[in-house]
Amino acid sequence: MSRSLGAALSPELQVRLSQRDLPRRLGLGVSLLTVDDRGRPHPMLCSYLELLAVSPTLIRVAVGARSGTCRNLEARGAATLLFAESDLTVYLKCRAAGAPLLSGGLARFELAVEEVLEDARITCGVTYAPVPALDSDWARATLALLRLK
Repeated sequence: MSRSLGAALSPELQVRLSQRDLPRRLGLGVSLLTVDDRGRPHPMLCSYLELLAVSPTLIRVAVGARSGTCRNLEARGAATLLFAESDLTVYLKCRAAGAPLLSGGLARFELAVEEVLEDARITCGVTYAPVPALDSDWARATLALLRLK
Protein backbone atom coordinates (compact mmCIF):
# COMPACT_ATOMS: atom_id res chain seq x y z
CA MET A 1 0.00 0.00 0.00
CA SER A 2 1.43 3.37 -0.96
CA ARG A 3 0.91 6.59 0.93
CA SER A 4 0.54 10.06 -0.55
CA LEU A 5 3.23 12.60 0.28
CA GLY A 6 1.44 15.48 -1.44
CA ALA A 7 1.84 17.32 -4.73
CA ALA A 8 5.50 18.33 -4.51
CA LEU A 9 8.90 16.71 -4.33
CA SER A 10 10.44 16.47 -0.89
CA PRO A 11 13.76 18.29 -0.48
CA GLU A 12 15.50 14.87 -0.67
CA LEU A 13 13.79 13.98 -3.95
CA GLN A 14 14.55 17.39 -5.38
CA VAL A 15 18.26 16.93 -4.59
CA ARG A 16 18.19 13.39 -6.03
CA LEU A 17 16.78 14.77 -9.30
CA SER A 18 19.01 17.87 -9.37
CA GLN A 19 21.83 16.05 -11.24
CA ARG A 20 24.33 17.29 -8.62
CA ASP A 21 25.39 13.69 -8.00
CA LEU A 22 24.80 12.41 -11.53
CA PRO A 23 27.87 10.14 -11.91
CA ARG A 24 26.83 8.15 -8.82
CA ARG A 25 23.25 7.76 -10.10
CA LEU A 26 24.23 6.50 -13.57
CA GLY A 27 23.30 2.85 -13.97
CA LEU A 28 20.06 3.24 -12.00
CA GLY A 29 16.93 2.76 -14.09
CA VAL A 30 13.81 4.87 -13.76
CA SER A 31 10.52 3.75 -15.32
CA LEU A 32 8.51 6.40 -17.16
CA LEU A 33 4.96 5.30 -17.90
CA THR A 34 2.66 7.11 -20.31
CA VAL A 35 -0.73 6.18 -21.81
CA ASP A 36 -0.88 5.06 -25.44
CA ASP A 37 -3.66 5.75 -27.98
CA ARG A 38 -5.48 2.56 -26.92
CA GLY A 39 -5.49 3.53 -23.24
CA ARG A 40 -2.74 1.05 -22.27
CA PRO A 41 0.31 1.82 -20.14
CA HIS A 42 3.41 2.48 -22.24
CA PRO A 43 6.66 1.94 -20.30
CA MET A 44 10.01 3.53 -21.07
CA LEU A 45 13.18 2.89 -19.09
CA CYS A 46 15.16 6.08 -18.61
CA SER A 47 17.92 7.25 -16.29
CA TYR A 48 18.81 10.16 -14.05
CA LEU A 49 20.67 11.60 -17.06
CA GLU A 50 17.30 12.26 -18.73
CA LEU A 51 15.60 13.85 -15.70
CA LEU A 52 16.06 17.22 -14.01
CA ALA A 53 14.00 18.73 -11.19
CA VAL A 54 13.85 22.49 -11.68
CA SER A 55 11.57 23.06 -8.68
CA PRO A 56 9.60 20.99 -6.16
CA THR A 57 6.68 20.88 -8.60
CA LEU A 58 8.41 20.69 -12.02
CA ILE A 59 10.59 17.99 -13.60
CA ARG A 60 12.10 18.10 -17.06
CA VAL A 61 12.41 14.86 -19.02
CA ALA A 62 14.23 14.28 -22.32
CA VAL A 63 12.92 11.52 -24.62
CA GLY A 64 13.39 10.59 -28.25
CA ALA A 65 11.52 13.05 -30.47
CA ARG A 66 10.07 10.20 -32.57
CA SER A 67 9.33 7.83 -29.69
CA GLY A 68 6.00 6.49 -28.55
CA THR A 69 6.61 8.20 -25.21
CA CYS A 70 6.90 11.55 -26.99
CA ARG A 71 3.66 10.96 -28.92
CA ASN A 72 1.87 9.87 -25.75
CA LEU A 73 3.01 12.89 -23.75
CA GLU A 74 1.98 15.26 -26.56
CA ALA A 75 -1.43 13.63 -27.01
CA ARG A 76 -2.47 12.80 -23.45
CA GLY A 77 0.06 14.38 -21.09
CA ALA A 78 -0.24 11.77 -18.33
CA ALA A 79 3.04 10.41 -16.94
CA THR A 80 4.18 8.41 -13.94
CA LEU A 81 7.83 8.15 -12.93
CA LEU A 82 8.67 5.06 -10.87
CA PHE A 83 11.79 5.11 -8.71
CA ALA A 84 12.42 1.61 -7.32
CA GLU A 85 15.75 1.69 -5.54
CA SER A 86 17.19 0.01 -2.46
CA ASP A 87 16.64 3.14 -0.34
CA LEU A 88 13.56 4.60 -2.02
CA THR A 89 10.38 3.53 -3.79
CA VAL A 90 8.38 6.48 -5.05
CA TYR A 91 5.79 7.03 -7.78
CA LEU A 92 5.52 10.54 -9.19
CA LYS A 93 2.20 11.20 -10.93
CA CYS A 94 2.76 14.04 -13.39
CA ARG A 95 1.18 15.97 -16.24
CA ALA A 96 3.09 17.27 -19.27
CA ALA A 97 2.61 21.01 -19.57
CA GLY A 98 2.78 22.54 -23.04
CA ALA A 99 4.57 21.57 -26.24
CA PRO A 100 8.00 19.94 -26.05
CA LEU A 101 11.25 21.72 -26.79
CA LEU A 102 12.93 19.88 -29.69
CA SER A 103 16.69 19.63 -30.22
CA GLY A 104 19.01 17.08 -31.82
CA GLY A 105 16.44 14.28 -32.11
CA LEU A 106 15.31 14.76 -28.51
CA ALA A 107 12.15 16.26 -27.04
CA ARG A 108 12.12 17.91 -23.62
CA PHE A 109 8.88 17.97 -21.69
CA GLU A 110 8.03 19.88 -18.53
CA LEU A 111 6.24 17.53 -16.13
CA ALA A 112 4.13 19.15 -13.43
CA VAL A 113 4.11 17.01 -10.28
CA GLU A 114 0.52 16.21 -9.27
CA GLU A 115 1.11 13.58 -6.58
CA VAL A 116 4.03 11.86 -4.87
CA LEU A 117 3.36 8.35 -3.57
CA GLU A 118 5.74 6.36 -1.38
CA ASP A 119 5.86 2.55 -1.16
CA ALA A 120 8.24 0.90 1.32
CA ARG A 121 7.90 -2.70 0.12
CA ILE A 122 10.54 -2.80 -2.65
CA THR A 123 14.02 -3.62 -1.36
CA CYS A 124 16.22 -3.50 -4.48
CA GLY A 125 16.27 -1.24 -7.48
CA VAL A 126 16.30 -1.27 -11.28
CA THR A 127 19.74 -0.92 -12.86
CA TYR A 128 21.09 -0.86 -16.41
CA ALA A 129 24.40 -1.32 -18.22
CA PRO A 130 26.52 -0.19 -19.84
CA VAL A 131 26.51 3.11 -18.01
CA PRO A 132 26.83 5.98 -20.52
CA ALA A 133 29.90 8.18 -20.53
CA LEU A 134 28.96 11.70 -19.49
CA ASP A 135 31.28 13.11 -22.17
CA SER A 136 29.53 11.19 -25.00
CA ASP A 137 27.69 13.21 -27.65
CA TRP A 138 24.33 11.76 -26.57
CA ALA A 139 24.88 12.54 -22.88
CA ARG A 140 26.09 16.09 -23.62
CA ALA A 141 23.10 16.75 -25.92
CA THR A 142 20.66 15.39 -23.34
CA LEU A 143 22.14 17.44 -20.49
CA ALA A 144 22.26 20.62 -22.62
CA LEU A 145 18.60 20.26 -23.58
CA LEU A 146 17.49 19.74 -19.99
CA ARG A 147 19.37 22.81 -18.84
CA LEU A 148 18.10 25.22 -21.54
CA LYS A 149 16.05 28.03 -20.03
